[in-house]
Amino acid sequence: MYPLTTYHLHQIFDELDRNKDGLVSMEELMSLLDRLGLQAERAELELLVGDKALNFFDFLFFYQTLNRIIVQEDTEHVKEHRAEEEDLRKAFGVFDLNGDGFISGEELRIALGRLGLWEDDEKRCGHDCMQMIGVYDRNSDGLLDFEEFKEMMYGDSLESS
Repeated sequence: MYPLTTYHLHQIFDELDRNKDGLVSMEELMSLLDRLGLQAERAELELLVGDKALNFFDFLFFYQTLNRIIVQEDTEHVKEHRAEEEDLRKAFGVFDLNGDGFISGEELRIALGRLGLWEDDEKRCGHDCMQMIGVYDRNSDGLLDFEEFKEMMYGDSLESS
């Protein structure tokens, strides 16, 4: 969410103030939140706002508070995403045995064997591993890069797209 200027907030305030009494009522504020896709109970909103209606300065404070909450939630989401990405990179490293940034069918076969997840003959296993890679290999180079590996780990098959 990009911060709005005082000018833009004043325009929004004037638009919300349908009866032009210089106040935005709870109903008008609830209408705004609904249009933004934000769900709030009237009692929660009254508790947050502290009044039955907001003048322009109270509306500015409300916007700043709402903006801080949204930015904080976005920051937490980014942190979670980074941690998840780091975990995936570590998992990718388990399979990328030579560290070249790609997982070959042979590397997949060896890593699965080391993890005790594959106890079949080498020829059949190699063929099965190549088929597994083929499902997620977007550029058809016979290897999985990190992005393709991520799709595989999340179960997003290209064939279902």
